[in-house]
Amino acid sequence: MADELRAEIGVFGGSGFYSLMENAHEAWVETPYGIPSDMVAIGEIAGRRVAFLPRHGKDHRFPPQAINYRANLYAMKRLGVKWIVGPTASGSLAMHVAPGSMVVADQIVDRTNGRKDTFYDGPITTHVSFADPYCPTLRPIAIDALKSLGIETHERGTVVVIQGPRFSTRSESKWFQGQGWEVINMTQYPEAYLARELEMCYVNISLITDYDVGMEGVPPVSHHEVIEVFHRNNERVKSAIGRIVERIPADADCSCRHALEGARF
Repeated sequence: MADELRAEIGVFGGSGFYSLMENAHEAWVETPYGIPSDMVAIGEIAGRRVAFLPRHGKDHRFPPQAINYRANLYAMKRLGVKWIVGPTASGSLAMHVAPGSMVVADQIVDRTNGRKDTFYDGPITTHVSFADPYCPTLRPIAIDALKSLGIETHERGTVVVIQGPRFSTRSESKWFQGQGWEVINMTQYPEAYLARELEMCYVNISLITDYDVGMEGVPPVSHHEVIEVFHRNNERVKSAIGRIVERIPADADCSCRHALEGARF
C-alpha cells in the first residue's frame, strides 16, 4: 500500500474529529468483509500518521446494530494501524460516574445479538483470550492524558454493551446497575474484540452523557439530549485524543500484538 495510505494510529469517532488532523486526505479501503462505514481520512496529529473513521458514517447513517464492524477494523489493519483509540458517547449506571466525566473502561459485558463478531469462522478453530478486553499499554496513557487536561476521569469501569437502537427499559437498567457495572453503550462490542483478533491495541474513552433510566429519579433520556451533551464536550474529547496520540510510544511491544499465539488448534 502506498505511503500516503499508511497510518500507525487509528481513531473511531464522530465527524467532528476531522479538524484534529493536518494534511489529511480521504480514501476508500476495500476489505473482504465489505465496505467500511465511510471513507478513511488519513493525516497527521503531532507528527504521527493517523487514520480516522466515523464508525456510524459521516451522516450517522448506520445505527449501532448495522455497523460493519469487521470491515471497519480490517480497514485499519490494512492501513498498518497498530494502536486504536475508540471514544464513545455512553450512559452512566452509577451515581459517582457523573455526566461530563470520562471512563477509561477496563471490562466489557456483551448483551448484543446477531452481530458478526469474529474473523475466524474456520476451518482453523481460533480461541482468542479476551479476559482483559482493553490494551494494558494504552489504558494508562489514556488515563494520564485525560487527567493532564483536568478532566474528571474514572480509571476503570465495566461497560455493558446493548444491542440498540432502542435504549434500555427501567428494569433492564436496574439489573445492569445491580451487577455493579458502571457504563452502558451500544458499540464497544464487537469493535474492541475484533481489534484483539487482528492483534491491534485498543482503548476506549467513554464520555458520560447521561444517567441511565434505572437510576432513581432519572427521567428517560432522548437521543437528542445525548447528542447535545456530546457536542458540548466534543472539544475536550478531541484534546484528549490529541494528547493520547502524542504519548503513544513509537516502537513499544504489547501483549495485544501476540493475541493469536496459542489461540489456534
